[in-house]
Amino acid sequence: MLTTVVEKLTAAYPNSIVSVNEFRGETTVVAKKQQIVEICRFLNDDADSLFDYCSDVCGADAYTPENRFEVIYNLYSTKLNHRIRVKVTVDEADIHCPSVTSIWPGANWPERETFDMFGIIFDGHNDLRRMYMPEEFEYHPLRKDFPMMGVPDSIPLPRK
Repeated sequence: MLTTVVEKLTAAYPNSIVSVNEFRGETTVVAKKQQIVEICRFLNDDADSLFDYCSDVCGADAYTPENRFEVIYNLYSTKLNHRIRVKVTVDEADIHCPSVTSIWPGANWPERETFDMFGIIFDGHNDLRRMYMPEEFEYHPLRKDFPMMGVPDSIPLPRK
């Protein structure tokens, strides 16, 4: 476990860290979404952290009434060779989450993909548009309530 990193993070943001879990040598920090930018900036800048690479941003659908979605940030330090996962929960009634592209410009496309597939809106993202589905497509295919066979006649498909 990244003991020093976690201790410094929880000391710096005591009201923003919901939980810290370790499983099979991987550390996961669950944080409040309102402070995700500040927490990520701390993880990027702190001398014991130096998480200079955001390897992935992805979503998950827990399909519970409150905190239905999760946004998961997988971070890596190229200088210190350690990893951490940071999660925030997003309620379906307030489907917004702050963008971390100001810290890691490489989070641009993963945030767009999460927006496209789950419908999570990243506030502050400078080019939030769909990647795979047409702009006029009103559904989000990785949500658990999306029909497995798709929505009939929702988008025109190529002829065989």
